[in-house]
Amino acid sequence: MKGFPMQTSVLRVLRTTAASWWRHGELRRTGQTALAQQLERQTVQRDLGYLRQAATMPDAHMICGEGGTFLHLGWTTVSTLTPIERFPLAALAVARGTPFIDIRPVTDVIAFAKLPRVTRGGSVDPDHSGPGRSVSLTSYIDMVEELGASITNDPRLCRST
Repeated sequence: MKGFPMQTSVLRVLRTTAASWWRHGELRRTGQTALAQQLERQTVQRDLGYLRQAATMPDAHMICGEGGTFLHLGWTTVSTLTPIERFPLAALAVARGTPFIDIRPVTDVIAFAKLPRVTRGGSVDPDHSGPGRSVSLTSYIDMVEELGASITNDPRLCRST
């Protein structure tokens, strides 16, 4: 089984992360081990669902900036105030191929704030102007890259020219 080692390591990271949460540790400390284990299993199942979505959704992507790390999954966003290096779920998604946009090098925050959002559910706004405008992930990457962002797992490299 080719995918087995990756799956084992993914589960190991997710279980370790869930067990390290202060709430789960506190439950264990107070003798509520069964409840802690149940909550940890639920957390791992939820995070596996996020990883599955990140792998299957065409516009799923990760953004990391000074304000934290955001995993965009269509209408769902998973975020934390920490950089990607301290967000295991995000690091796993990137390791499994989710596009990653690192905006930490971007210095023109006004231009970045004026960028349109990435489309949700595949519907691109034909107008590209006004509030709530949206563009495809590849168009968004073109725009943000001009501002100095670095891209990992670039989906533009997969399309034919």
